[in-house]
Amino acid sequence: GHLDPSSHQRVLTKTGLILLIIGHLSFITGALVHGTVLRFVVNPRDAISLQYAVTNTASIISALLTISCGIAALMLSRYLTPAALKWAVFTLSASSSLGCLSCLLGLAVSIGLTLGSQGRVLLAPCTFANVTLAPVSRECPFDPTHIYSSTLSLWAISLLLYSMETVFSIRCFLLTIDLLRL
Repeated sequence: GHLDPSSHQRVLTKTGLILLIIGHLSFITGALVHGTVLRFVVNPRDAISLQYAVTNTASIISALLTISCGIAALMLSRYLTPAALKWAVFTLSASSSLGCLSCLLGLAVSIGLTLGSQGRVLLAPCTFANVTLAPVSRECPFDPTHIYSSTLSLWAISLLLYSMETVFSIRCFLLTIDLLRL
C-alpha cells in the first residue's frame, strides 16, 4: 500500500543519505583504481585495457548520478509537494539504477578478463630485462609487486558498492513511483 507523508519523509531521508555515502565511496574507489593502475595501463590499441578505461569512466559517471540522486532524494524528503522535484528524483533514480547495473556488468567482465589473462594487461607497461648482476630488472611507471591483488581488491569493493547502489537506487525509484501515484 501507500505510505503516509511522514513515512515517505523518513524513508527518503534514509535512502538519500545512504545513496550519498555509497556514491562518494564508489567515486573514491573509482579514483583509486584510476590513480593506482589505469593511468599507466590504458592503451587505446589494446582492447582489454580500453575496456578497463571505459568501465572505470562509466563507474565514475554512475557514482556522480548516485550522489545526485541522494541529494535530490534528501531535498524531496524535506519538500514532498513539488512535482518537478518528484520527477527529477524519478529520473535520477532510474538513471542511477541503470548505470549501476551496467557498471556491475562491466566490472564483472573486467575481472574475468584480468583473471583470464593472469594480469598480463596490468603489467603491459613494464619492461623486464635480464641483467648480469641482477636476475631481473623491472622498469615500470608503478610498483608492479602488488598491482594484480590491489586491482582485484579494489574491484571487489567496487562490486559490493555497485550492488548496494543498485538496491538503494531501485528503492528510491519505487518510492518516487509511489509518490507520483504511477
